[in-house]
Amino acid sequence: MNLFKTFRDDIVAALTRLADAGRLPVGLDTAKVTAEPPRETSHGDISTNAAMVLSKPAGMKPRDIAEMLAEELKALPSVMSAEVAGPGFLNLRLADSFWYGQLTDVLRGGLAYGDSTMGQGVKVNVEYVSANPTGPMHIGHARGAVFGDALAGLLEKAGFDVTREYYVNDAGAQVDVLARSVHLRYREALGEVIGDIPEGLYPGDYLVPLGQAIAKADGVKWRDLPEAEWLQHFRLTAIDAMMALIREDLEVLGVNHKTFTSERGLVEGGKVDAALEFLTARGLIYEGVLEPPKGKLPDDWEPRPQTLFRAIQFGDDVDRPLKKSDGSWTYFASDIAYHLDKYRRGFPQMIDVWGADHGGYVKRMQAAVKAVTEGGGALDVKLCQMVNLMKDGEPFKMSKRAGTFVTLRDVVDEVGRGVVRFIMLTRKNDAQLDFDLVKVLEQSRDNPVFYVQYAHARAHSVIRHAVEMFPDTDLSGNALADAALSRLTDPSEIALIRLMAGWPRQVEGAAEAHEPHRVAFYLYDLAAAFHGLWNKGRDDVTLRFLVAEDKELSFARLALVRAVTQVVASGLAVFGVEPMEEMR
Repeated sequence: MNLFKTFRDDIVAALTRLADAGRLPVGLDTAKVTAEPPRETSHGDISTNAAMVLSKPAGMKPRDIAEMLAEELKALPSVMSAEVAGPGFLNLRLADSFWYGQLTDVLRGGLAYGDSTMGQGVKVNVEYVSANPTGPMHIGHARGAVFGDALAGLLEKAGFDVTREYYVNDAGAQVDVLARSVHLRYREALGEVIGDIPEGLYPGDYLVPLGQAIAKADGVKWRDLPEAEWLQHFRLTAIDAMMALIREDLEVLGVNHKTFTSERGLVEGGKVDAALEFLTARGLIYEGVLEPPKGKLPDDWEPRPQTLFRAIQFGDDVDRPLKKSDGSWTYFASDIAYHLDKYRRGFPQMIDVWGADHGGYVKRMQAAVKAVTEGGGALDVKLCQMVNLMKDGEPFKMSKRAGTFVTLRDVVDEVGRGVVRFIMLTRKNDAQLDFDLVKVLEQSRDNPVFYVQYAHARAHSVIRHAVEMFPDTDLSGNALADAALSRLTDPSEIALIRLMAGWPRQVEGAAEAHEPHRVAFYLYDLAAAFHGLWNKGRDDVTLRFLVAEDKELSFARLALVRAVTQVVASGLAVFGVEPMEEMR
């Protein structure tokens, strides 16, 4: 339960009662009324802007509305006080008994606490990674992979029906380059001295085994044939091998896509032609000449007739070409067909996770989706900035197996899957990220993944000690929900409950904004609050979690500790990170 949504409903109900009593005008629009945490915790637990947003349409002073509303809300058993602040904000302070009830909900909810029906089962397609099938995944791909996977998990927790999809770019010039690179390694496997890899081909050693496999299977069959006769075979063989390698790399990271869609399949299935015929029939494709680009003209620019999509009509800056000079379709044409295909498969909501170098492509693709779905589809593009791989503050390269980049697998092998996944989510996706192989393993509060995992492990340590102190006792969440929670009276204990009770709101807010990094920030704050309470118990024996001579108080505090483990585990589950019960 999102308690802030519940209190918003209570506030709207109170406004309705005031209107029925003739104290407010009937029919006021309450759509902009909010119930949120105050900016300053000292101001209370819930703040509403109701009086501020209704003042003008009601023709009344904000404070007058706020004071009437305060009297109504004070009657709620969960509200301890309602105070008007500033020009008309209303701050509510909730009774401790309300927070005990929230703690009971956490304990009974288990890992499902925070699950929401906000998404109402709406189908969402999250397409991420979609790296060209030309080699192993590198550390840059890891960020988009983790971000997309965590966003999908977050949307699922918020009640959406999510499909994880990978778009295989297997119809462009890059796969021909791949085929030629593999053919070179095939000749090498047959004994030919190939020397330095020619510029323009892929240099990585990861192609050596593939060349050897083809040589073993086919012998000299392809060696002396002209390119036209071997290119298709090497292209298909290489794509299959690279996609198998990519799937293995993603599995190492814990990423599993439900759907793989082939660009080549769209082209060969006639879906690109069909999509463009759809746009042509609506007058959205024409032959024209683009204006020259602003600034310095590129050397290869020439004013020539082109097949253009009316992108400006749908919010883009310029109309966009759909055909290359050789008459073949552009990538943009294939991407239009792909997004129409997603829409026709039942996905009105589409999220694409791209690298930052695709920033200039966003407007045209969003324009195309508006056009091709006739306004029925929506595309949100999330750009992931670069990852700077470091080691103890210095730029670092780990392997040359891939030729020019550090592989994802090397990094996972070095620090572990959970560390990679969590750290990739500690910055907003469009901010650059430094990934330091030394710092991500440090055991300090400056390392967020350690700090959060340590909170979970420390809480489990308390529970293990409780088992020794109170043997043959049920310490599950459901059992501890019946503890005497009213024994929790220290402000730090109530503050920790308040923070955990905010988890459902965090889920919904992060899902709505498509920002999984908010979960990382929340988990860090929760860990900090728990560590702070643990430290207080070390300094003040009366605040220790376990008090042998007071079983009732111990069980109340164990309820708090158990709840922390459940909420932290729930948050880590969104990230696909396994919580640790012990740390050495």
